[in-house]
Amino acid sequence: MASLMRPTMLRQAGLAGAAFRAVPRAAAFQTSSKQMAFISPGPQRIQGGVNDPAPIPEPNAAHGSYHWAFERTLAASLIPLTIAPFAAGSLNPTMDAFLCSAILLHSHMGFQQVIIDYIPKRSHPGLHKLFWWALRAGTLTVGLGLYEFETNDVGVTEAIKRVWKA
Repeated sequence: MASLMRPTMLRQAGLAGAAFRAVPRAAAFQTSSKQMAFISPGPQRIQGGVNDPAPIPEPNAAHGSYHWAFERTLAASLIPLTIAPFAAGSLNPTMDAFLCSAILLHSHMGFQQVIIDYIPKRSHPGLHKLFWWALRAGTLTVGLGLYEFETNDVGVTEAIKRVWKA
């Protein structure tokens, strides 16, 4: 009903009076004409015909249930790894190393899934590769920073204790 009452529709139908011409024009659901998108939609093309079979991916254990099980195990192991250094009350560099590596691996795998989901390789191959290398560089940089922080400074758990007491 709202689309029937738009001034342009009324003018076209010849029903618009002087009162309707003074109403400002606006689109039905969007007030701006610009499309604000970070990534434009990929090329819209159909490959193959209706009766062609879907391509079967090559079997790979790293992309199946083992990968999913490893992600869940790593996420579940973060709970005791986060609590143990504070509950034990002792500063253990080995425990800090396990905690830092688990957090780093968990973050890397999470951002990897974001890239796979939101920047598909088949529609944006260049951008996909750029983000993939940026993720690798970022993970390496954070890993080196955590290593330096653990070996040349107080460590992650001691830093958290100091910030908590401050």
